[in-house]
Amino acid sequence: MAFIYYLTHIQFDHGAIKLLKSECERVGITRPMIVTDKGVRAAGIVDTAIAALGTQPAAIFDDVPSNPTEASVQAGLLAYRAGKCDGIIAVGGGSAIDCAKGISILVPQGGALKTYATIEGGSPLISDKIAPIIAVPTTSGTGSEVARGAIIIVEDGRKLGFHSWHLVPKAAICDPQLTLGLPAGLTAATGMDAIAHCIEAFLAPLFNPPADGIALDGLRRGWAHIERATKNGADAEARFQLMSASMQGAMAFQKGLGCVHSLSHSLGGVNPRLHHGTLNAMFLPAVVRYNSAAESVRKEDRLNRMAQAMNLSSGSDVAPALQDMVHRLGLPKGLSEMSVTTDLYEKIIDGAMVDHCHKLNPRIATREEYADMLSESMKL
Repeated sequence: MAFIYYLTHIQFDHGAIKLLKSECERVGITRPMIVTDKGVRAAGIVDTAIAALGTQPAAIFDDVPSNPTEASVQAGLLAYRAGKCDGIIAVGGGSAIDCAKGISILVPQGGALKTYATIEGGSPLISDKIAPIIAVPTTSGTGSEVARGAIIIVEDGRKLGFHSWHLVPKAAICDPQLTLGLPAGLTAATGMDAIAHCIEAFLAPLFNPPADGIALDGLRRGWAHIERATKNGADAEARFQLMSASMQGAMAFQKGLGCVHSLSHSLGGVNPRLHHGTLNAMFLPAVVRYNSAAESVRKEDRLNRMAQAMNLSSGSDVAPALQDMVHRLGLPKGLSEMSVTTDLYEKIIDGAMVDHCHKLNPRIATREEYADMLSESMKL
């Protein structure tokens, strides 16, 4: 049976950050804790958020790593309690927003974070008692500001997903101005993350026509503007369209993701220094080729429909176009340039086989097929 659910309050426009105080009032947050990282704080974006809050007091937790960990979540929880906070404002990319979600989960009762992980059967333990979140994205990639999930590295080294409709932020303030001047490499990597979300959500076999439409439109916007945004950090229109693609990708992936994310989540746990969006870009061409043989993909002509959104001639052009885009954006030309070696394959595949996205792919991959995808992704 299909389950289709959309429930997110979004403020989207240049300058939307000015609505932060009124959104806190609407949600009922009187003493927020801002969850961010030191880079975002150094860039002055946290100061912009504080200015938007006016006289409203706010604690700040800025120790979010590039890939959120259970240690950072537990540290944030201590800061939240010390500040006697009643809500969270996540300011940053997916790492800050996901870390905020992890903190929010633990506010009611604490405990080991893995207890609440999806693959551990912990989703029902995430209740409406969690701390409310307002998300202010500063990159255009994860779309975590409108999503029900978070990805966090737990104490045993696994990179796990946490999913509940209670985790959807109470408000998302999407202000493309906050992404102006984002470095080219980060723009490219996060932008390819958004494109991966749109593609994998559209290819997922579950029935959800609204998600399909949102994913295709997001793909069209992201594909048409990612190069412009990467090459010119001041291109306001490109930043607007790329942020929309990011938001739409996350709205669509309630339908499911697939092998790209199974592999990225696993490899990101093996080596937390690797950027998630960059990994998605590395795996996309191989996974699209693999999924082209899926019955649901062929029956519903999904590759040709994606090609139309990407302004390509046919579905057979999608995988080569993705590979070419990686080159044009200046991203690594394969996993080998990211210090990934073949001796890691078994460990990566172990994680991919149990990842929450594994069984949502239009074809259920075997260990051997995952190995083939890894080999194809070593050099693009």
